[in-house]
Amino acid sequence: MPPELPLGWDELVYASRFPAFGPETPFSAPRTRGVPLLIAPVAAVSDSVVLLRCYLTVAASVALYLGYLPWVRAVGRRGVVPLAAALYSSVWFALFYAGAAMPNHYVAMGLTGAVGCFLRAPADADRSSARKRTYAAMALALGGATLMRPNDAVGPAAVLLAAALWAGAAGGNHAKGRSPSAAWALRCAAALTGGLLLGLLPWAVEARLRFGGVLERVREAGEIQGGMRPHLSLHTLWQHAAALDGPLLCRPCTGVDVDWASAGWWLLVPPLVALGIRAARRDGRTVLALLPVLAAVAVAVPYLFLMNYAAPRFLLPCYALLAPVAALGVSSALRWARGTRRAARLRVLVPLGAALVLPHLAFQLHQLQLHSGIQAAARHDWQRMEGVLRAHGVRPPCRLAGNSSTVPVAHTAGCRPASVGRPHALVLRQVPLPAWAARAGWHLHPVPGTYNPGWRVAVPPRRVVSPAALSAVPAPRP
Repeated sequence: MPPELPLGWDELVYASRFPAFGPETPFSAPRTRGVPLLIAPVAAVSDSVVLLRCYLTVAASVALYLGYLPWVRAVGRRGVVPLAAALYSSVWFALFYAGAAMPNHYVAMGLTGAVGCFLRAPADADRSSARKRTYAAMALALGGATLMRPNDAVGPAAVLLAAALWAGAAGGNHAKGRSPSAAWALRCAAALTGGLLLGLLPWAVEARLRFGGVLERVREAGEIQGGMRPHLSLHTLWQHAAALDGPLLCRPCTGVDVDWASAGWWLLVPPLVALGIRAARRDGRTVLALLPVLAAVAVAVPYLFLMNYAAPRFLLPCYALLAPVAALGVSSALRWARGTRRAARLRVLVPLGAALVLPHLAFQLHQLQLHSGIQAAARHDWQRMEGVLRAHGVRPPCRLAGNSSTVPVAHTAGCRPASVGRPHALVLRQVPLPAWAARAGWHLHPVPGTYNPGWRVAVPPRRVVSPAALSAVPAPRP
């Protein structure tokens, strides 16, 4: 992500918790305090977007390293874990959100780290100090993911708890071929429960203080997100495939087709995961591949079957969890190539691999550049609307209402979104003036030079604007 890219809507909400990025914007029920805590070291002392994005890029890189680090000992094959990290970070939206004040990448790394610690725990069972570090890392990883997005973490946590209790009761194959004991299962369950509670506690306290209780917050969050109800069809899956080419939030996701140049890599995921499961099963470690797949499914089900819109970032934790299994599948294919007809097989696999990898990387980098440019142009529209508002006499303190992007426009203009009471101005896109405003004699003024067409500002009568003020509206950036 270009470091000078203006903050997006969600990022403004998180950053505006700090005076440097004020005024504060409404902090609704679905949001958590994980991202404000993440950006606090920079946002609390500086209003520099460039500094914040550089800091987040470093933080995302450290999270990537820590998220996959436990897998090195769990997998035990050279090159598999770096390949998994490379597979995950090769898609454009993983790169885009690595520099963003958003929770999804950190949820992905927290869940991946927790599953990796779970898988390597039996290997550390005979060493007290290593065992304690593994359990502590498991709790912290799951706690961090829960702090960022509780709804993404609860499902995988339930999968890990069930696996721990089942393994402790029934034994069976596990990482390094060990059979977990009941004591191991209880320690894992305690670490997982502690991590989950650690992440949920701030959310639950805020739910009680601000929303009247946990159930009330969950209900309000569901209403804001459009309602969580079963959608037992493949339509949402199609929406997620279409969103791989953008927009960043496909809501509503109507009239959007799948671009298979962007979604083609989806077709490689099932066979690579199947190869990875087969390789793990052949080595007597089926759980090494099966557990991350089940955790990924637990993350994906709500987005695929309970929500009627899509965004590429929603499934980042799924891709992160599936990446080690897919990398294991790639490794098994390479081991197969070392058979009796090694040279002939390598002559097929190397060009085939290059034909898949190089175009994929080139296309993903092109998508990253494309969507970064789109977001830069769209976010500069807020500044142009601020210029028109100021030219027509709307200045802080003020309240704004509208039908689209009210929160970021209000923040950019130094106003507050009008939840109650009569606003000082309206920001409208491709909709007529409301009847009450038309009856009161409000005037519509177009916003020139916007990236997204159709923006207009409505102000009450008796607002006098000079030609010089109107000419000061920021010009569109290339």
